[in-house]
Amino acid sequence: MAQRTQLNPNLPANYFRKYDETSDDEFYRSARLVVHIDDPAIAATTALFREVLPPGGAILDLMSSWRSHLPGRGTATDVAYSRVAGQGMNETELKQNPQLTDYIVQNLNQNPTLPYKDGEFDGCVMTVSVQYLTQPVAVFREVARVLKPGSPFITVFSNRMFPTKAVAVWQALDDAGHAELVETYYDQTGLFTDIRTHDRSPNPGQSDPLFATVGYRK
Repeated sequence: MAQRTQLNPNLPANYFRKYDETSDDEFYRSARLVVHIDDPAIAATTALFREVLPPGGAILDLMSSWRSHLPGRGTATDVAYSRVAGQGMNETELKQNPQLTDYIVQNLNQNPTLPYKDGEFDGCVMTVSVQYLTQPVAVFREVARVLKPGSPFITVFSNRMFPTKAVAVWQALDDAGHAELVETYYDQTGLFTDIRTHDRSPNPGQSDPLFATVGYRK
């Protein structure tokens, strides 16, 4: 594991430098129709979403791609949502996501302001992407704005990443440090409660580790 870095509550700007400082738009120009965690971790993600997200609700999928890992339809344990709005960086990926009802292409590192109304959603997920945010607290504050009171925001993460695009502080931390960092993002908005990180790793040592921080809109 990487050595833990003592987190400064104010999170200095150099924490969010990247090895590759060229535009994220260029990096994500090519579609990557692959998954970024293995099948057991995907199944654990879907199970968590089934447990926490409200059935029939309007869900925001931030930093989405061609798969959302939400419970689908076809079995007794699957869930239907009234809306799944996706935000991502590559339109080809978003178009191929069968669970999205609508989507926007937006670079949150350039513009963290979401084009949605206050209280528009019943839940939000961000899946294995938080490590790329350079303005995470601003993004988390926007998530709080577009959520209804009491709605969950789930940030799922593993130790998988594009190393040239993950921010410096993420690469300096171990799993416990990642959890502390993500909890800090929620806490610094002042807009979430019951912030907790859950270890949902399906087969420790055999498959990808999986963690999820969940907070609820105050």
